Amino acid sequence: MRANPDLALDVVGVGNAIVDVISTVPEDFLDQHGLVKGAMTLIDTERATSLYAAMPPGIETSGGSAANTMAGVASLGGRSTYIGKVRDDQLGEVFAHDTRNGGVGFDVPFATEGEPTARSLIQVTPDAERTMNTFLGISAFLNPGDIDQEIVESAAITYCEGYLWDRDEAKDAIRHAMTIASDAGRIVSLTLSDSFCVDRHRDEWMDLLDDRVDLVFANDAEVCSMFETDDFDAAARQIADMVEVAALTRSAEGSVVLANGERFDVPATPVERVVDATGAGDLFASGFIYGLSLGVPLERCAELGSIAAGEVITHMGPRPHVQLSSLI
Repeated sequence: MRANPDLALDVVGVGNAIVDVISTVPEDFLDQHGLVKGAMTLIDTERATSLYAAMPPGIETSGGSAANTMAGVASLGGRSTYIGKVRDDQLGEVFAHDTRNGGVGFDVPFATEGEPTARSLIQVTPDAERTMNTFLGISAFLNPGDIDQEIVESAAITYCEGYLWDRDEAKDAIRHAMTIASDAGRIVSLTLSDSFCVDRHRDEWMDLLDDRVDLVFANDAEVCSMFETDDFDAAARQIADMVEVAALTRSAEGSVVLANGERFDVPATPVERVVDATGAGDLFASGFIYGLSLGVPLERCAELGSIAAGEVITHMGPRPHVQLSSLI
């Protein structure tokens, strides 16, 4: 697999445009509020309001899985842009400003009616595990009309976020972006996002992987959930048969890349202390995609992913605190 370096963009991301609210909490906070540790749970406006009020002070930053990946690509020196839906409200302005300020293109017009801009309430426990409770707001209403054909055709890779796959219009938007990219001879990529997402969408995603996806990102729990097995190696072989490249992360055990019958096991980048695992998978994808844009071997793509993920887990928040290009 090789990205086309002659195009205007290395990658365009398609996903939920979300502002993250991140707080460190004790373990019993999860029990007190009925939260499923490590999961991403969709919540309504009332639940978002009550949970936000109960959380201790933290940080607020633009997020969303694919948006984090695009920010990581830009920090590495790559050319990225993002397609996601926000309202013409304060958080929508924050998201657009943060995204552009991070070197990522963002030109989707603000919605003037409908739900407010999305937000994700993230609780980080002392073991650095993150539990996400997400109010999708207007972001879930992304539709095919929001997909700019010219932008997708100008990007070597189209990177789509599994979290977005919950409403029919958003599914249609992802399919539309993938079709544009495929017809233009570009690389189509999907991240499985969360094992609970896989449980909800397994059958549809099996078809999607078989039919439209060239490059898939997943962690060990997600790929095992896809094939309903506890055997990671068996699940890895199965997903590798469906796509050209499978890039699979295994937390402290590093990552596994499978392509053309080959397997590469790449260690994680050592860090002194894990503070917050939020964004680790997103930033691994940043490094991997950036490596593809340079045309380096897949094993080196995974090494770059490990470096990017290693930086983001050393602090609170899902985006780099240093210029990632300085680390490679």
